[in-house]
Amino acid sequence: FQFVWLSLNVWLFGKTFLLYNEGLQYYYLHQMLGLGLCISRASASVLNLNCCLVLLPMCRVLLAFLRGSQKVASKKTRRLLDKSKTFHVTCGVTIGIFSVLHVAAHLVNALNFSENYNEEFVTLNAANYRGEDPRKLLFATVPGLTGVIMVLVLFLMFTASTYAIRVSNYDIFWYTHNLFFVFYMLLMLHVSGGVLKYQTNLEEHPPGCFNPNKTLRQNLTVPKAFEELFPDYTTESFPEDLPVPEPFVQNSFMRVCSEEPKFQSHFPETWFWISGPLCLYCVERLYRYIRSNKPVTITAVISHPSNVLEVRMMKDDFEARPGQYVILHCPRVSALESHPFTLTMCPTDTKATFGVHLKVVGDWTERFRDLLLLHSNQDTEILPIFQQRRYPKLYVDGPFGSPFEESLNYEVSLCVAGGIGVTPFASVLNTLLDGWKCYKLRRLYFIWVCRDIESFRWFADLLCMLHNKLWQENRPDYINIQLYLSQTDGIQKIIGEKYQALNSRLLIGRPRWKLLFDDIAKCNRRKTVGVFCCGPNKISKILHKLSNSSNSYGTRFEYNKESFS
Repeated sequence: FQFVWLSLNVWLFGKTFLLYNEGLQYYYLHQMLGLGLCISRASASVLNLNCCLVLLPMCRVLLAFLRGSQKVASKKTRRLLDKSKTFHVTCGVTIGIFSVLHVAAHLVNALNFSENYNEEFVTLNAANYRGEDPRKLLFATVPGLTGVIMVLVLFLMFTASTYAIRVSNYDIFWYTHNLFFVFYMLLMLHVSGGVLKYQTNLEEHPPGCFNPNKTLRQNLTVPKAFEELFPDYTTESFPEDLPVPEPFVQNSFMRVCSEEPKFQSHFPETWFWISGPLCLYCVERLYRYIRSNKPVTITAVISHPSNVLEVRMMKDDFEARPGQYVILHCPRVSALESHPFTLTMCPTDTKATFGVHLKVVGDWTERFRDLLLLHSNQDTEILPIFQQRRYPKLYVDGPFGSPFEESLNYEVSLCVAGGIGVTPFASVLNTLLDGWKCYKLRRLYFIWVCRDIESFRWFADLLCMLHNKLWQENRPDYINIQLYLSQTDGIQKIIGEKYQALNSRLLIGRPRWKLLFDDIAKCNRRKTVGVFCCGPNKISKILHKLSNSSNSYGTRFEYNKESFS
């Protein structure tokens, strides 16, 4: 996908390059700037396209609406929406690459404007005189100064978007990424300078044409006495009623000009490109702010093993589908910062409670946990609402769509979780606990891989309840649960009557993915199996490769994935 998009941008770059290199309206400007003109304009066209589209994948409400809309009935089309984050990153990388080309070309243009100052067509110049310091064009003009600042903003955004910084200090990534609004404001000012001009009267003055009036004025020697008596004599046009002298007659090799060339700045086309997506994004953010303006009611806070915190909440008129996620914002933790968390419990017709599980791994989650937990000896207690201490205000934005919404729309689904990546599947399991007959899903393979055995306790009760419910309904084959423990320390801790159903499904080591896929294909011949993965990239790459591999049973695997690494 990334290769196809980059290839499309290279094609657009090439077509625009040829347009400016061969276009007659840019003839005189091209003589001054050379290839710098073509490269700067070609890269600008690519930047316009990508700056327009990079915002659309961040319109979460729009994506959630399209995913849940009946107008997008095709499952394959809805799966394209799952590539929104990838598309956003690809557009960002493309902006970075072609920004380097754009900046380099304009540095050359600034030098050429100074050295190739055109005294014949003064309006075509960006410099004020020949030999003007090019640094003045960069730091003393609106296009130059805004361009320099935009380069600094892009540098901060790109460096803070690297994996190392996002993992070590997410706050830096979040704050620098919000500089995009400054970037777009500067971009609108940047294109309003009108530095590059094109010729508007090609019919009256074809590039390279012969101007008889100008030639006469240059070659005719006027007596000094005539110049004093008739100071405007040298600027008079050749009389229209007199025949043009033979040397000036138009022939097959040269056209005669009827007037001087006229130049005009381009209308800032960038406004057309970015105004629509930018307004759409701003309207959506306003809608999201209004929708999430009322704080939720926290009903319970539970501390689970391995630094996992569960928060259960209630909110008026809140509706969500299994697999969706919300964005939490707690002003007492951070005035501006917010984070996405997958719903592990969705509201239903019988209960209005919804919840999330979050792993305490960073500054934000640590501060959030400290504010929620009252005393260490009450960490695992669920107190009635009227006995709760005054929790900090918590705002919920969402819900938003994710690939895991499709897990109930397949007849057979394979759900693979790694560690805390089990959270999107928890909401699916909770939904099946309330009732499974209304969904298309008829068989679910649930694979959960953890490093320590305590992690299985996060949803051990849920798994046991679902297992017992299906046994009572005589559908024990509806769900196939496999728990894998990659480390064997403390394996005896899970032994007990309460989790007896899980003990028999606990395996040591890592899954043998090839054998697992072969077994699923054999049991589901000529069917389509939805593959869903939320875990480390290493696991997702293996599953993606196996999903694209053919098998002898006619089973087709469709891969869906969300990575938190």
